[in-house]
Amino acid sequence: MTDAMYTSSIPVFRQMLGGLAAILAKAEAHATEKNIEPAALIQARLFPDMFPLARQVQIACDFARGVSARLAGAEVPKFDDDEQTFAQLRDLIARTIAFIDGLAPARFEGGAQREIVIRPGTPKERRFTGQAYLLSYGLPQFFFHVTTAYALLRHNGVEIGKRDYMGQY
Repeated sequence: MTDAMYTSSIPVFRQMLGGLAAILAKAEAHATEKNIEPAALIQARLFPDMFPLARQVQIACDFARGVSARLAGAEVPKFDDDEQTFAQLRDLIARTIAFIDGLAPARFEGGAQREIVIRPGTPKERRFTGQAYLLSYGLPQFFFHVTTAYALLRHNGVEIGKRDYMGQY
């Protein structure tokens, strides 16, 4: 039987990242069709103090990789987060999916009880069990950034809906 930490994380990340890649492709097509400079969408923000679209995608990918790695007891890979085009953002998503798909389900055994220590702001330190980390921190953070990316594109006229957001399930 596959570990619950695996089944509660990897398939969820894969589905939502697939949906995110698809809405980015639609956004790029929208920009081309409407003669909008792609950077206008990639740098769009919902409010001045919020991150732009590119950073929302990068952070969503960071959470998918980081949460998955920590639950599997693997090293968290660091990516440069310097993407500036739709193609680069979709490539980031593809590399993130490849990483999480490379984590064997067996690595997640005991992940629910594994101690997870994060430092979201130096010198802050947060300690969780794997289950608490996934359910009360990792997934909510991931969904926040995926949802914000969706909202940015929808707000800027990209014709996407709930089915696009949900991805293939």
